[in-house]
Amino acid sequence: MSYDWNLLKRQMSRKSLRYPLTLLLAGLWACPSRAAEPVESRRGAAYFSGFGCIQCHRVGPTGGAYGPDLTYIGFRKTPQWLDLWLKNPHAWKNNTVMPNFNLNNKVRAALVAYLGSLKGSAYRDTPPWDDASFGSDPVKRGQEIFTRVGCVGCHGRGGKGGYPNNNVAGGKIPALLLVADGYSKEELESRIRNGSNPAKDDPNGPEPMIVMPAWGETLKDDEIGALADYLISIKPKGASSEGW
Repeated sequence: MSYDWNLLKRQMSRKSLRYPLTLLLAGLWACPSRAAEPVESRRGAAYFSGFGCIQCHRVGPTGGAYGPDLTYIGFRKTPQWLDLWLKNPHAWKNNTVMPNFNLNNKVRAALVAYLGSLKGSAYRDTPPWDDASFGSDPVKRGQEIFTRVGCVGCHGRGGKGGYPNNNVAGGKIPALLLVADGYSKEELESRIRNGSNPAKDDPNGPEPMIVMPAWGETLKDDEIGALADYLISIKPKGASSEGW
């Protein structure tokens, strides 16, 4: 999937940024089904709708595809990281196209509460990777899982990497293009199922803020197997090994 960043910027300029108050009021009326959720999370859902985040980000079956799918964002990112990101996305990833909304503390806290509540429930009953169009092709199914659960949000499209993390070697989350050289399918499945914490580059420095969650807590064994099949398939021909 390729993103039309110029179109994204035009849409953000025309809608989300020019009319934030109008969109916010619309969002406040758009969330009656969230009445059972905590107040702060419901307020955050209204802001999410009001600021037009759904134009770029998918949550369950609704939303755009310009940015990462956020259906599992609360499972794979901590509230501390979410708060840091929303303060200024460009301070964490200087080439991101997400605008800095200059959110005040109250709005940001509500958005963090809402995003932190998104742990995959929207896909639990009808996972998009179970669509009949994937047939019996585990690689294509694994690619869909990679995109929809948010692996792409850390490891990049096609597993090419390049996304930042603090206090890790090279300052970036590793690419996955060559994991087939270092892991068998069973080892990959175990790594995905159990998650991992990256080693600190500076032993005396802070813990890395982005860790790989234990996907076995939310994905089924066959889904993890499809992910492993996809990762094994993406190694470029003639490429040499590197660690993950």
